[in-house]
Amino acid sequence: MTDTDVTTEVTAEADPTAEEQGSALDTEASDAERLAADGTEAEAEDTDQAHAEADQDGDTFPRAYVEKLRSQNARYRERAKAADAYGRRLHAELVRATGRLADPSDLEFDEDHLDDPDALAAAIDDLLGRKPHLASRRPLGDIGQGARGNGTE
Repeated sequence: MTDTDVTTEVTAEADPTAEEQGSALDTEASDAERLAADGTEAEAEDTDQAHAEADQDGDTFPRAYVEKLRSQNARYRERAKAADAYGRRLHAELVRATGRLADPSDLEFDEDHLDDPDALAAAIDDLLGRKPHLASRRPLGDIGQGARGNGTE
């Protein structure tokens, strides 16, 4: 005997109408089981038809609306590509403006460098610390050639 059987017997002893209600519920459950067994094939066909209709009538939109959304998204993608290209050009010019690197493309692009000059300077310092040969070269001092203003003509 399970706990539910015990509960049913206790309830039936206390209230004789509960037994009648319990048997009525059992009858309804068995009727539902028989209908489910008989209608399994019919339900499967109904379900297939419902899925087919849902595929046709589901969340579909008019063709013009979809084309409008696609063209709008294409414009946004083009703008994003252009913004990325402008950001890369700006980064190269900011690096060139420091004058510390011979080739500004030696420093990898990073969006943080566009907003924070200290981050840009730190990145250049780090790069030059690892690869000093990338520094810009400038001749310094008197190289000993060329016309001199001290001599006689």
